[in-house]
Amino acid sequence: MAMIAPASPESLSPVPGPWWSPFTTRSGVQVMHVALSPDPAREAEAYGWLNETERDAWQKYLPQPRRQFTLCRAALRAILSEQFGCRNDQLSFGAARHGKPFAMAGGARLPLNFNVSHSGGHGLIALSVTGRLGVDIEERIPRRYLNELIEAVMGPEEQAELAALREPAKLCLFYRLWTLKEALIKALGTGFSTDPSGFQAPPAMRRGGMAGVFSFPHLPSVAWRLEDIGDERFAAALAHELESP
Repeated sequence: MAMIAPASPESLSPVPGPWWSPFTTRSGVQVMHVALSPDPAREAEAYGWLNETERDAWQKYLPQPRRQFTLCRAALRAILSEQFGCRNDQLSFGAARHGKPFAMAGGARLPLNFNVSHSGGHGLIALSVTGRLGVDIEERIPRRYLNELIEAVMGPEEQAELAALREPAKLCLFYRLWTLKEALIKALGTGFSTDPSGFQAPPAMRRGGMAGVFSFPHLPSVAWRLEDIGDERFAAALAHELESP
């Protein structure tokens, strides 16, 4: 699959001292890591990249979501400016029916799919020129009502497998399955009109496999490449639509 071509040096917008860096590349999908730890100077710099609409949204967030939104959106703007050789003030964003965003430059939609996720001090931005995609990241923090959450979002086989485990293995598997399911829902772009308990992660991935192919029960004609991209800091997953044969 084609990768995003870098713009020529003379066309690039200035990029601030980056708080984002390459994380991984999987089957044509570039994934960037965004550092979201508190940093007033960095947050002020990132705020300068936001447009008026984004600054209005910024005011409505509590401090931690505000920081996550600002640093991720500014990183995304800088990455898109560099990749497509456009100025930051030419960039804007629209949203599909269920809220999934897309990027535009000069009023024209960019030939790019992207998805953003953040949790605690970490964010991920996934980008691809082909196929829908979704990314999800979760810091593995304890959940007070973990069993109730498992019943609400997991399928029957997933629930049984989690019930057989004790902490901390149970919590680790929960976050692994949750990020896989969330990445798929985000890739599909239907939000939580898609019930996460209505489908299950591939059996091989539930047993520790790092990648697999998945199709939603209600949409068997569309296949998705599903990958576990987590590390010791967080659970994370990537879902990418496969091209039809």
